[in-house]
Amino acid sequence: MVEKTDNAVSDAAGIAAAASHAAKKGPPPVDKWNPPFCGNLDMEIRADGSWFYNGTPIGRPEMVRLFASILKREGNDYFLVTPVEKVGIRVVDAPFVAVDADIGETIGFTTNVGDRVTASPEHAIELRGSAEEPRPYVHVRRGLWALIDRKTFYRLADAAMPGKNGRMEVQSGGTVFPLEP
Repeated sequence: MVEKTDNAVSDAAGIAAAASHAAKKGPPPVDKWNPPFCGNLDMEIRADGSWFYNGTPIGRPEMVRLFASILKREGNDYFLVTPVEKVGIRVVDAPFVAVDADIGETIGFTTNVGDRVTASPEHAIELRGSAEEPRPYVHVRRGLWALIDRKTFYRLADAAMPGKNGRMEVQSGGTVFPLEP
């Protein structure tokens, strides 16, 4: 439950209904919405990309995709936003997981919520962590990142070539991305 304000939706079902209504006009412009903060919702995106509400997994992929479409990041905080309210949620690592990639002249990633992005300066591949435990990510949209899952990272590593500095790297549309921290 969230703390209510006037005209606030009080639960995940209300947020989903408002988001569904807004999405009928195209992708929600969450970057343009700045509604009042209405409190925190007991919702969490775990490191494996699974979504939980009140400690229970959200089992409907359509519902997860709908919530993902209205996810917004401000600094280190994450919110679900509609035109009339903003509620905080917890994200353990990255909100999405890149579960597949088409690797060729460009590298196109598919996330667990159905987003498709092509690695480029706007959708950078970034390695965090250490050489012993690299954590690869790809930027999806508006400060939201996807952890690249292990099998997809291994496929990227298999396609990598040594760069001028000796580090292994991949290219997508002429942009070079190192695969070593």
